[in-house]
Amino acid sequence: MHAWLMRACGAVAAATVAVITLLVCYDVVGRNIGLGSVTWINEVSEYAMPIATLAAAPWLMWRNQHVRLDLLGAKLTPAAQLRLDRISSLVGLVVSLVMVWYGVMALLDSRAADSVVLKALVFPEWWLFLPVPIGFSMLALECGRRVLFPSGLADESGSRT
Repeated sequence: MHAWLMRACGAVAAATVAVITLLVCYDVVGRNIGLGSVTWINEVSEYAMPIATLAAAPWLMWRNQHVRLDLLGAKLTPAAQLRLDRISSLVGLVVSLVMVWYGVMALLDSRAADSVVLKALVFPEWWLFLPVPIGFSMLALECGRRVLFPSGLADESGSRT
């Protein structure tokens, strides 16, 4: 189940980037051949970037392709590397849970205030906050897995390495 969730995060990130790319290309080509610009494309692209980022983060961490300081790890013994990975994952778990909390609070505050985004598109503002608790929940899940099973890092197939 965990591997499926992490792959779904990667798929959401890839699909989001693909949609952004297609929309921007369509807009550029349309302007250059005289069709004009589609007013909402820049706005949708702007709103989609955090979705792609928040979806990619847990997937990249699960695949062990996230940003990390390898220089320090190369100087440590395997046991010390394992402890450092576990401590780093614990810090990541705490930070992710804090972000989930604040994301939910911002979402609820915006929803209670009935705030609306008024640009080319008009929609409830809380929709913009929704990816934050979802993305950081997935990141917290992966960090938690790494705290409990630090030597069981998953590879692309979901098997433990």
